[in-house]
Amino acid sequence: MAIICVDAGTTVIKAVVYDAAGAESAVARRETVVSRPAPGHAEQDMGAVWDAVAATVREVAAPADRVDFVAVTAQGDGCWLVGAAGEPTGPAILWNDARAAAAVDSWTREGLAAEAFRVNGSAAASGLPHAILSWLREHDPERLDRSATMLTCGGWIFAKMTGEPVADESDASAPFMDLRARAYSPGLMSMFGLEWAERLLPPVRSRHVAELIPDAAEALGLPAGTPVVMAPYDIVTTALGAGAVTAGQACGILGTTLCTEVVVESPALEGEPIGITIAMPGGYLRAFPTFAGTEVVQWTCRLLGLRDPAELGELAGRSAPGADGLAFLPYLSPAGERAPFSDPLARGAMLGMSFEHGREHVARAVLEGLTMVIKDCLVATGAAPTELRVCGGGSASAAWLGLIADVTGLPVRRPADAEVGARGAYLVGLAATGAAPSIAAAATGHVRLRDAVEPGPDRQSLYARLFDDFLTLRGTSAVSWPLLGEMRSRT
Repeated sequence: MAIICVDAGTTVIKAVVYDAAGAESAVARRETVVSRPAPGHAEQDMGAVWDAVAATVREVAAPADRVDFVAVTAQGDGCWLVGAAGEPTGPAILWNDARAAAAVDSWTREGLAAEAFRVNGSAAASGLPHAILSWLREHDPERLDRSATMLTCGGWIFAKMTGEPVADESDASAPFMDLRARAYSPGLMSMFGLEWAERLLPPVRSRHVAELIPDAAEALGLPAGTPVVMAPYDIVTTALGAGAVTAGQACGILGTTLCTEVVVESPALEGEPIGITIAMPGGYLRAFPTFAGTEVVQWTCRLLGLRDPAELGELAGRSAPGADGLAFLPYLSPAGERAPFSDPLARGAMLGMSFEHGREHVARAVLEGLTMVIKDCLVATGAAPTELRVCGGGSASAAWLGLIADVTGLPVRRPADAEVGARGAYLVGLAATGAAPSIAAAATGHVRLRDAVEPGPDRQSLYARLFDDFLTLRGTSAVSWPLLGEMRSRT
């Protein structure tokens, strides 16, 4: 017995093989390219993404035993348009695309975004389908005319494998789903003037299973008819793979996005319209995915001439907590920020700098700023978890894990699996195919955690004060964001 799980992230495609005991036995990876053909644009070649998926699956499938099923999870949001024959009508427009920021700003000022939140539980953002479709209607209507279905990355891969253009309920949640009904809301489509786009919405499914079609089977090196499971998109499967399967459990993804999330029993639609709420098996995920995560770490490494994030952590360790009064706002995405607040004009800043500061202070301030965002998002969930489970590329940094524990005041634990999103897809696949009675039962049998990183009491007290300072500094800096936006438009 073998099970293959595909995790198609924004920059890396992974295929993982699990053996009969549920252990990772092989992993294949392929990098993918995010193109930025114009300011604020973030796109991917859909054919290249599929080719990377096929290559990784072929690599792990060749030596595998009989494959019981393939499960698919992927990056969420964005707009992956296909024509009537199922082929792309252009590049995928990604979740971190900023071209529709003006529309989001307008919806926010007019109160439409807050009104929609009472139905869909998600704040408006430029990388969500309603914003992208609105932009395309104005700037590329011909592409819309050629398009028959709007998919996400996971939906695209599943459609290539099975011939079925459908959406998992997690992908369908934002922005068009009535969360209480778990179905598309015509009222939301009308609210944003998108009645014309209803024809593009794919049918919604949960834990859907279909058969691998012959063309895809040849590309993947698997037998036609192999079951294919559509798992939720990656921030959901990552929470599941970390063992966050019951209400109140929290997870933090330290990846391209910093996504802090907690499992809840029912959607909270009456609070402040921030973050996103995603339908998932057995409940909902209250999530705060930022626009900027480990890209900030990579940017800092380039800026300081460091080899890798590990060297950044070592450099940061040479500075005392608080970086001698240097503070960093890590809002570096051209799309602004979407969690735990929404502002397409948000921009980063290094505050308090003087000749007394060196490279080690900059390194420390950057990691502290990113960690303050994690706490900010955790507070916004309204939950009171007893621990925070973390994963993603950033979780390899012992320095960052210790900082997260100190700033949040929570024990921080990492799953033992190298590929946590794929593990979540594995758990969903077991439940969807009847190999496990439920996802929670599958998690009990297959999720293993490393020892906890505990917060230091003295540092925890210091960082509690610094967190309040961080929020104050952000508030004062936000006053300048509209002016900075005007300056960018002039240049």
